[in-house]
Amino acid sequence: MAVLEIKKIPEKVLRSRAEEIKSINGEIASLAQDMLETMYDAPGIGLAAPQVGKPIRLIVFDIWHPEDEPNPHVLINPVITAKEGLDVMEEGCLSVPGVRAEVKRSYRVEVKGYDLNEKEVVLEAEGLLARVLQHEIDHLDGVLFIDRLSRVKRELIKKRLRRMR
Repeated sequence: MAVLEIKKIPEKVLRSRAEEIKSINGEIASLAQDMLETMYDAPGIGLAAPQVGKPIRLIVFDIWHPEDEPNPHVLINPVITAKEGLDVMEEGCLSVPGVRAEVKRSYRVEVKGYDLNEKEVVLEAEGLLARVLQHEIDHLDGVLFIDRLSRVKRELIKKRLRRMR
């Protein structure tokens, strides 16, 4: 296992739609393990393959707390199949360091995808887990959390990011 480099804005891989995974093999399983190690090392609670430079539809997540045992999850080709409610919560992103903002998202979601054993997985999530799933699936479509902000807030953040670079 290895800690991978997390790509930061304005890397092009973060703005492209990721390709579906056609075959779940050892290479995908190894990448998923490296992504989990990278996520824990960062530390973060979710990571999408484009964030480590791989334009494929793979996410990992774990909303554990340090006092709990880790509970890692891997989802391949995830799709949001249902949304309900509205929630506003502060978000950040490992690919947009130093930036946090209030983001509107659905409070509940249903997500379908596959695990590393090619078994279909259906997750019904709410609250923080629903938010993490939406955030990571956005990455697979080339969308960053700052894209979900008002134009004015987005422009202020872009100016700040340019100054930080």
